[in-house]
Amino acid sequence: MVLCRPAQLNTITPDLRDQLDDALERADRDRDVKVVLLVAEGRAFCAGFGLDWSTLAQASAPGGAGERVWDSVDDVQMIGRFGNTFAKLHSISKPTLAAVRGWCVAGGTDMVLNADLIIAGESARFGYPPARVWGVPEAPWVWVARLGLERAKRYLFTGDELTGSEAAAAGMVLECVPDDELDARADALAHRIALLPLNQLQMMKWMLNDIARHQYKPDTSRLLGFIFDGVARHTQEGLDFVSRAQEIGWREAVRGRDRPFGDYGERPSDTGA
Repeated sequence: MVLCRPAQLNTITPDLRDQLDDALERADRDRDVKVVLLVAEGRAFCAGFGLDWSTLAQASAPGGAGERVWDSVDDVQMIGRFGNTFAKLHSISKPTLAAVRGWCVAGGTDMVLNADLIIAGESARFGYPPARVWGVPEAPWVWVARLGLERAKRYLFTGDELTGSEAAAAGMVLECVPDDELDARADALAHRIALLPLNQLQMMKWMLNDIARHQYKPDTSRLLGFIFDGVARHTQEGLDFVSRAQEIGWREAVRGRDRPFGDYGERPSDTGA
């Protein structure tokens, strides 16, 4: 599977969600498929939710005088459509593998950290900058499962980034390799996994996922992530962020958010939520 909107840094849209959902469902049903390999075109794996449409959608939502206020249940169902699609990288019966180069931040981590295995190129950058304002991870459990509780807190308390090599050292990803070796390394691992019979792979994944289910309670974690993500987008600070995005443009709003930290949106070419 290929994320193929490189000019937009493969930012998340409802169309991407629907196509990914369909592709994962078809892969799970297809007995000729043993492994799902997720890759991306361009210099970013995924720079998060597209702030162009998502901030506009919130700014245009009802809430004025005489109108219905923000509906938290409706919000959970809306964001849950994205989170539940990304969770299929974890929950389908086939092993899933992601090869990441460049930016994989914010909503990009909501997606890719659900994969069973991640190989990073040296250019990879992971992080959740909306932790600073206007968001929480949709699946907090994957941060703890991959990093441990203390490191997960360290990066979600600051929104700071991890390089590919730092992510590998911390256990967030399987390994970090030179960018020009990434595709070959991921392809070789996918083919090695596919040497096993399909039923063996499915039994292994079901067995290991059951351990994760008891230890980390993914369903509960995702629901809390959906709820608090909506709350974070509707705090006074979250509403102010949307207002600034409408006034000065979402790129400048992101840069203002990240300026004290000197990263992410401070870089002129960066985009994404």
